[in-house]
Amino acid sequence: MDTPLDSASTPMYDAVRPAPRALATEAVHAGRDDLARQGLHAPPIDLSTTYPSYDSRAEAARIDAFATDGAELDGTPVYGRLGNPTVARFETALARLEGTESAVAFASGMAALSAVLLVRSAMGLRHVVAVRPLYGCSDHLLTAGLLGTEVTWTDPAGITDALRPDTGLVMVETPANPTLAEVDLRAVAHACGSVPLLADNTFATPVLQRPAEQGARLVLHSATKYLGGHGDVMAGVVACDEELAGRLRQVRFATGGVLHPLAGYLLLRGLSTLPVRVRAASATAAELAARLADDPRVARVHYPSIGGAMVAFEVHGDPHDVIGGVGLITPAVSLGSVDTLIQHPASISHRIVDADDRRGAGVGDRLLRMSVGLEDVEDLWADLDRALGARPGQPQVRGLHQAMS
Repeated sequence: MDTPLDSASTPMYDAVRPAPRALATEAVHAGRDDLARQGLHAPPIDLSTTYPSYDSRAEAARIDAFATDGAELDGTPVYGRLGNPTVARFETALARLEGTESAVAFASGMAALSAVLLVRSAMGLRHVVAVRPLYGCSDHLLTAGLLGTEVTWTDPAGITDALRPDTGLVMVETPANPTLAEVDLRAVAHACGSVPLLADNTFATPVLQRPAEQGARLVLHSATKYLGGHGDVMAGVVACDEELAGRLRQVRFATGGVLHPLAGYLLLRGLSTLPVRVRAASATAAELAARLADDPRVARVHYPSIGGAMVAFEVHGDPHDVIGGVGLITPAVSLGSVDTLIQHPASISHRIVDADDRRGAGVGDRLLRMSVGLEDVEDLWADLDRALGARPGQPQVRGLHQAMS
């Protein structure tokens, strides 16, 4: 049975604030509570970039208020960079699913992380403590200091000792990309003391864990992945308390990393099937992980204790041959779509990370990362079996795409 969720902040549209509801119910209804009394069933898409107003004095007061604390504007929107009603629906829905006061959406996951770093840096808190592995571009952003930040890499046990007076953020990803390593969020949050903990929840989604309940102050998603769920929208979102959300909105307004309204609509639609998709894909992933663990062609399998639709595995043979040998499975970056994807992290998603750092974080050269979709498990296994090549003592069998050529 789903656990009831707490109510979240009121969006920039006129919505009814419902009583706490189960996650599956929230996934379908959050962000849509006002539709029926408007005579609507599907959420409208507001593509306006600007909005008319004949009261410029009132507009000045609203802009002043936004500049003070970044609060969502009441009433009619002003300009697309300040906020959009369609995007606000998605933000409200995601906040309710994550159990936070607010959520702020961005044009990509990296835009969302950049905004968090800029918020903390603007307060003179430029130091970040981070635990590897992280998504490769997140690692690169921190290591390269592109936003003026300085990072100390540590393991979870070393977080407290790594904190400094100018530490503005502790960042973890669990399960981590791509090794699926897990950290104890509650223990990490305790180690952070008063420093905000940011947990990247992209792989788990609120279906499998809600980091805010375990002490994380910010919950990051590459919404491109499971929240969208169909490989056709790029977005990022941070779920957090309203104080930090206000600062994030100010950065979004100033830097322009806004989410397009159509993307907001697609994300809201994606949330409605999120629990069903994640649970179905997770069941298939668990079965594939078990079969891979028993396969002599596979050296090691990584699968999270909390479950999920991601599987990582190391092969005895050449991982590039596996990538070149799949037919049904798509060899591509990204994850969380309805179709199964596979990629070689050392070549693509984590290529930008220094090779020694990459290997030290467990991202070996024989590691493959697979995002399991909604196909039948037997079809997926047949494709993997062909791509892995001959078992020891058996003749080589050509891959599906080779057999069909």
